[in-house]
Amino acid sequence: MILTVTPNPSLDRTYELPRLDRGEVVRATGERVDPGGKGVNVSRAVTAAGRRTVAVLPLGGAPGALVADLLDAQGIEVAPVPIAGVTRSNIALAEADGVLTKINAPGPELTAAERELLLETVRRQSHDADWIACCGSLPRSLAPSWYADLVARAHTAGVRIALDTSGPALLQALRERPDVVKPNAEELAEAVGRPLGTVGDAVKAAEELRELGAGAVLASLGADGQLLVDDAGTWYGNARVDAVRSNVGAGDSSLAGFLVAGGVGPAALASAVAHGAAAVRLPGSVMPVPGDLDPAAVTVTAEVPLDRALREPAS
Repeated sequence: MILTVTPNPSLDRTYELPRLDRGEVVRATGERVDPGGKGVNVSRAVTAAGRRTVAVLPLGGAPGALVADLLDAQGIEVAPVPIAGVTRSNIALAEADGVLTKINAPGPELTAAERELLLETVRRQSHDADWIACCGSLPRSLAPSWYADLVARAHTAGVRIALDTSGPALLQALRERPDVVKPNAEELAEAVGRPLGTVGDAVKAAEELRELGAGAVLASLGADGQLLVDDAGTWYGNARVDAVRSNVGAGDSSLAGFLVAGGVGPAALASAVAHGAAAVRLPGSVMPVPGDLDPAAVTVTAEVPLDRALREPAS
């Protein structure tokens, strides 16, 4: 079982538009409502892969109730933490030419009692977990050290931790030695404080995160593939993708693929790449099922192309 923790979940509303004209009345051609948050997406991808997951998340108000109902309808077990505040609602504006504009609300503030209940709920739910995936931004009331506290508690309970966050929350959590961290290229550049222009730059940055405490680094490089750097070495994975429909949630799908394949070594990297490649071929934030995967399109090698320039350099 993979337990996910999403401290700042959301109700995501996506509107499809022919074009976004500022200051004008724009009529949507389509709309959808989804449960949101990186950990929520990981749970959705794990469920799509046919594995059990439990999603721990603070929920409040009508948006929180709808998030729980939507997850339940997808067969995802929810361990809610009731809060007095209201779960945030995010808006995405998807134009016909592929441009996506996102408006993310800051989210509610949690009281001291709610913050402790969130940690306690994770502890109670972790007994059967193979992994805990802690994902996303922190709400305003949680200090950057909150993830570090969660990693320490999980390790005390003997459970492995995968962490997907950024900024001070990532850097402070490294001191508690999370088993896996999953930055994208921009987050990796931010963590080491310098731009990344090549795959080799990303490898060096990942090695620095390991020196700071990460057990392994699974780095998403967008169209340039993924890296896995751990005690056993460094691997590079890539997949052939003929057409990209949406990259929303692709990184979360990759993390789910990595964890359902055991979370260790090149076979898990291949699964991560396959899940990420399948996700970008699907609309919106739809998560791939096993039939969507194309393992034959995936290449994983220890011969890392260090000099390859990143098509989207990270600064």
